[in-house]
Amino acid sequence: MIEGASGTGKELIARAIHNHSPRRNGPFIAVNCGALPDTLCESELFGYKAGAFTDAKKDKPGRFALAQNGTIFLGEIGDISQAVQIRLLRVLEEKVYEPLGSTKKVKTNARVVAATHRNLEQLVREGKFREDLYFRIDVIKLSLPKLCERKEDIPLLVDHFVDRFNHLKGKHIVGLTQEAMAALMLYDWPGNVRELENAIEHAFVLCQEELIRLEHLPQRVIPSDRSMLVPTGLTLKEIEKRAIEMALQRNNWKKLATARELGINKNTLRRKIKRLRIVFPQQ
Repeated sequence: MIEGASGTGKELIARAIHNHSPRRNGPFIAVNCGALPDTLCESELFGYKAGAFTDAKKDKPGRFALAQNGTIFLGEIGDISQAVQIRLLRVLEEKVYEPLGSTKKVKTNARVVAATHRNLEQLVREGKFREDLYFRIDVIKLSLPKLCERKEDIPLLVDHFVDRFNHLKGKHIVGLTQEAMAALMLYDWPGNVRELENAIEHAFVLCQEELIRLEHLPQRVIPSDRSMLVPTGLTLKEIEKRAIEMALQRNNWKKLATARELGINKNTLRRKIKRLRIVFPQQ
């Protein structure tokens, strides 16, 4: 089970798990459970037989059938109804299911990877998610941090998106100016990696040069106080150090308040302070 806020890359992680597993030669079938109404969810997952309902003129295999010998990714599993939860629990426990309109059981060996942006434990306490299904899918749990909690990944992600959009749009942009990168490092990214990708794509539309500049970025990313941006000539490590020092100063050098402002865990802040050798003023 993969937990993480929207935009953190849960499906990407699921594909990586599949591609590095013995099932990598089999199919990877992704299902966004949150986008399917209850009336279609069962038929999409398990398929149906001809005559099962009006307009069902021929058999249709479900996603579990398509994922045979491979992996099925159930995105936003916390949004499925109680009725679908019961059927899914049976599949996970018995490795069999019945297509709609069929009386014969069908075996499945599909590997199930589930994902959610919701707190399933809280949903279990509220009676909105079955406890037995929760413990059935909570075998191995991966929790993806928000982008604001791993800002050191931003330069790597930016390089990836620049290469990707160069290929898609036929451009030859080599990267970002340090001022533009500083703005990305200072922004909180409530939309996580998906929002960062959106920002780089926005810049590709406007940029006609080799380097993406501050004015090419979305307005929401650019800080209102331009003095927060570092001058040119600093490394990314120095950019991060300056950003943390300025946040500490604004919060009277209180670590907990600074961590809250930066949107990171206090232990993460402590590690960064030590790694960047940030010196606190003497009392």
